[in-house]
Amino acid sequence: MQDQGSGIRDSIMQICRVVGTVVATQKNPKLEGAKLLLVQPLTLDDKPKGTTLLAIDSVGAGTGEKVLVVIEGKAAGDALRRKGAAVDAAIIGIIDAVEVYQ
Repeated sequence: MQDQGSGIRDSIMQICRVVGTVVATQKNPKLEGAKLLLVQPLTLDDKPKGTTLLAIDSVGAGTGEKVLVVIEGKAAGDALRRKGAAVDAAIIGIIDAVEVYQ
């Protein structure tokens, strides 16, 4: 995906479903206050694909919701608006619907 000006360029994005939460009493100081969620990547027909990921939630997603996840260190950190945060995946949107045109 190419998005000029948002910091999210050439990033890998995945459609995922939130399948759980993670509680960490000790975190990197740059992640204090950030919510950690487990997300399962999905195929376009809602079937699980690949392994579950740990993602930082930047939009207030909840368990069971379908979300858009960016998977790139810099882009994920940019989504949190915290420079230098140790982040590999971030939830950047909650998906209402997916339409596939063929």
